[in-house]
Amino acid sequence: MRINKFEDLKVWRDSLKIVKIIYDLTALPKFSKDFTLRDQIRRAAISISSNIVEGFEKNNNNEFIRFLKIAKGSVGEARSQIHIASAVAYISDEDFKKVNQELEELANQIGSFISYLEKSRKQGKFIRK
Repeated sequence: MRINKFEDLKVWRDSLKIVKIIYDLTALPKFSKDFTLRDQIRRAAISISSNIVEGFEKNNNNEFIRFLKIAKGSVGEARSQIHIASAVAYISDEDFKKVNQELEELANQIGSFISYLEKSRKQGKFIRK
């Protein structure tokens, strides 16, 4: 199946959900006052979707894979920061579990997509050339 625009990518749409969750959590009273952590986790969340799009728009599977790996790294960064937010009681245990699970699922989804693209590349099939 050929995907013609990044908006068709489920992984990108799911990354936007993460951005919304992160923005909602960082707007909580305690969290919102820690400008450093708040801004850093927001940047990490934005980086996920931005790198998915940037890689897709390169029109090249190798570049797409490279940017998906960067996006996956940003998921890890956001997970680490959500652990910090939980440790300093900026978010509830329930919120932590919810967002951490969403982030883990997104990391797995990106990882599976990378594997698919790498396998397709080896078989001479390209989503993007």
